[in-house]
Amino acid sequence: MFKNTKAFSGFSVNDIQKAKEFYGETLGLEVSETHGLLNLHLAGGTTVLVYPKPNHTPATFTILNFPVDNIEEAVDQLTKRGVRFERYEGDLKTDAKGIFRGGGPLIARFKDPAGNVLSVLEESA
Repeated sequence: MFKNTKAFSGFSVNDIQKAKEFYGETLGLEVSETHGLLNLHLAGGTTVLVYPKPNHTPATFTILNFPVDNIEEAVDQLTKRGVRFERYEGDLKTDAKGIFRGGGPLIARFKDPAGNVLSVLEESA
């Protein structure tokens, strides 16, 4: 039934303008706004819908993962743009930069202005 539909994902934020600035300027994504909704245009032709929700509650899971060739460079560049990386202890312990190096892909998580969790992760060659 849905085999040939162009499905898309979406998530909520509490402030579309803050989201537009963050995703467009801080992260450098192509964004467009229509009827009060924000579209994130990702590589490969994928579009993610960002919609306002007055009683928004941040997602308790990672909503977007951005694969990168070099996580050190990505974390450094984003930090210079004002992004704060999450720090974890225990099984998911991160280093001083916020990078998890405990097995699996190198990954660093951060939040958008609405508190939704995003990540950068290093792709294996």
